[in-house]
Amino acid sequence: MASHRILAFYYFIAIEDPHLEVEKHHRYLKGRDIRCRVYLSYEGINGQMSATAEEADAYIQWLKSDERFSKIFFKIDPHHEHVLPRITVKFRKQLVALDEPADPRYGAEYLSPLAWQEKLENRDKSTLILDVRNKYEWQIGHFEGAELPALDCFRQFPSFAKRLKVERDPQETTILMYCTGGIRCELFSAFLKKEGFEQVYQLSGGVIAYGHERKGRHWRGKLFVFDDRLAVSMGEEVSEETISHCSSCGTPSATYYNCASMDCNELFIRCLSCAKELQGCCSPSCRESDRCRPFEEVERPKPFKKWYHYRRENRE
Repeated sequence: MASHRILAFYYFIAIEDPHLEVEKHHRYLKGRDIRCRVYLSYEGINGQMSATAEEADAYIQWLKSDERFSKIFFKIDPHHEHVLPRITVKFRKQLVALDEPADPRYGAEYLSPLAWQEKLENRDKSTLILDVRNKYEWQIGHFEGAELPALDCFRQFPSFAKRLKVERDPQETTILMYCTGGIRCELFSAFLKKEGFEQVYQLSGGVIAYGHERKGRHWRGKLFVFDDRLAVSMGEEVSEETISHCSSCGTPSATYYNCASMDCNELFIRCLSCAKELQGCCSPSCRESDRCRPFEEVERPKPFKKWYHYRRENRE
């Protein structure tokens, strides 16, 4: 039964005092059945939240009662429990970590999920489908024919945009850009426009919104999400293929673990059998660590807790 709601949202708007907004959030959230990660900056707000249905509705109304945030679009998924561990509300200098300023007002044209699907179905050789997520997100699922830029971190995207200008004609190339919720596209597309690419489009609401409306059409695999679920289906009626593989034995798997060793914490894909063999660690050396969290043999593992949780549980 879906007793909870999972919210994903962001909004670019000038905030004069984001530290004050952090304080307001802490006051509002105190004592409520809500867990979240909310980041506020001079650029705007970016958040994920899990809450009971009533608390989710109340938060949406509370935030939108502020005229600055009245136009925020919330992506909402029903769920049976919380998917985040605690309340985290922080100031961040940048909503997306970049070394160069980018103005989303000069970014890509938005495509609705239906318009995006139509663009995919009518693309030609001049079309580049650009996935601007992490490699580990890409591994378990992506759009058919999409390309993943070879980046070590998102701060390298401005340099990638300059290289792409050399490899492809900015006037002739159509770029279809997507990410999980949309926020990275807002800024990265501005770099492409700055380099002279004229036909740049982004999937409005990201893959999350596309999954709600168009299900898994032209999508392969699952969608990685940054909460306890780790990987979700693109639609209940969608028959998914598993496109990723266990990093140990190579069998098809779409199950993520973060290394049980607190001194590693690497995120990797494993089948249950191989995960059990090393007790949730990524390597034999990590298995020997003195700071290993306990392994639970379950089909859909949640991310490991922080070390202090286990120390507290042992004291109790």
